[in-house]
Amino acid sequence: MPHHVYKKIEIVGSSQNGFEEAVQNALARAKKTVRSMRWFEVTETRGYIDDGKVAEWQVTLKIGFTLEE
Repeated sequence: MPHHVYKKIEIVGSSQNGFEEAVQNALARAKKTVRSMRWFEVTETRGYIDDGKVAEWQVTLKIGFTLEE
């Protein structure tokens, strides 16, 4: 079994429709420029309030990816 070395980055995703979609949006965007993503960790959840209601969900993710040889 090969030994892997990983790097972590931190990004923030958002969605007007909920927490899970905010995660999916963040991962979809990261996929455009980050190769070999292997895992993610949600480190923060927050929201934007407009007129007393939740207007947008925001999630901070740490994404781990394998370093290329």
